[in-house]
Amino acid sequence: MTTDSQNPVARAAQLLKGHRESIDRLDAILVYTLGERFKHTQAVGRLKAEHDLPPSDPTREEAQIARLEDLAKQADLDPDFAKAFLNFIIQEVIRHHKKHQE
Repeated sequence: MTTDSQNPVARAAQLLKGHRESIDRLDAILVYTLGERFKHTQAVGRLKAEHDLPPSDPTREEAQIARLEDLAKQADLDPDFAKAFLNFIIQEVIRHHKKHQE
C-alpha cells in the first residue's frame, strides 16, 4: 500500500498547495506595495498641482522604464512584461495627477 507521501498525485497536490500559498502571500505583498507606491505618487501629484508643474515627466518616466527593465533582467523577469507593467502604472499615476490639477 502506498502512503500519501509516496503517492505521486498526493505529493503533487501538496506541492501545488505550497506554491499557491506562496503566490497568495506574494499577491498580498504586491497589493500593499502598490498601495504604498500610490500614496507617494498621490503626494507627488498634489505637489505638482500646487506648484503648477506638468502631470507627466517624460524624462523621469524613460529613466524609470530603463531602470525597471534592468531590474527585470536581474530578477529573471521578462523585461517586456516589466515595461508594460510600469507603463500601465505610469498612465494611472498621470491620470491621478491630472485629477489633482482640475
